[in-house]
Amino acid sequence: MSVLSQQVAVVTGAGRGIGRAIALKLASAGADIVCVSRTAENSAKVADEVRALGRQAWPLAVDVSDAAAVTAAAGQILSQAGRVDILVNNAGVTRDGLLMRMSEADWDAVLNTNLRGAFVLTKAFTRTFLKQRAGRIINVASVVGLIGNAGQCNYAASKAGLIGFTKSVAKEFGSRGVTCNAIAPGFIETDMTAVLDDAVKAALLQQIPLGALGKADDIAEAALYLSGPGGRYVTGQVLTVDGGMVM
Repeated sequence: MSVLSQQVAVVTGAGRGIGRAIALKLASAGADIVCVSRTAENSAKVADEVRALGRQAWPLAVDVSDAAAVTAAAGQILSQAGRVDILVNNAGVTRDGLLMRMSEADWDAVLNTNLRGAFVLTKAFTRTFLKQRAGRIINVASVVGLIGNAGQCNYAASKAGLIGFTKSVAKEFGSRGVTCNAIAPGFIETDMTAVLDDAVKAALLQQIPLGALGKADDIAEAALYLSGPGGRYVTGQVLTVDGGMVM
């Protein structure tokens, strides 16, 4: 069932992991996809996968922490796609380390991509959403933004900030029919978690009632719900998809 037919979705961090899964899930529901990734190779690869599903796709290599590049990309997207109905701010990086050893560069890199990037991209499409009097904005946060994590104060701050940003945008845009929600993934099987050693993974599993790491598709299903008809009356919320970790 093509519940998103004739809609255009912009997905950042679409080159791999959760972003790729979201892009393909929305495409399978009928949306055309703007695949935004830091590298041209990754964005093009996922765009080809979207086209294989019978949808239109536009690959874009953009560093979302670069405001000028994002503004230019937004203009290009609107010129090529004609409209934007769904914006998924998923692009994110980590630069882990204990606070006492963390450099300002590592702090800035994470905040600029994870939080400032969402701000700049959302702002770039604000007039479009408000003029349409419709739109869905989905910010991919993290359970770490809710509970914190040792060695990730920069990442936790960026994701907690993203949750506050989500709620504020929901209040600003609600009167125009635009929703804004956040998804807070738990520990998901991606490149970011693949580097964890077995002991760390075993300790994590003890904190998860469902006893397993999540899949990228679990987050994609949540994004589809918030993008589709079922999410019509949902805004300003944080949907935690974590196997019960922070219930």
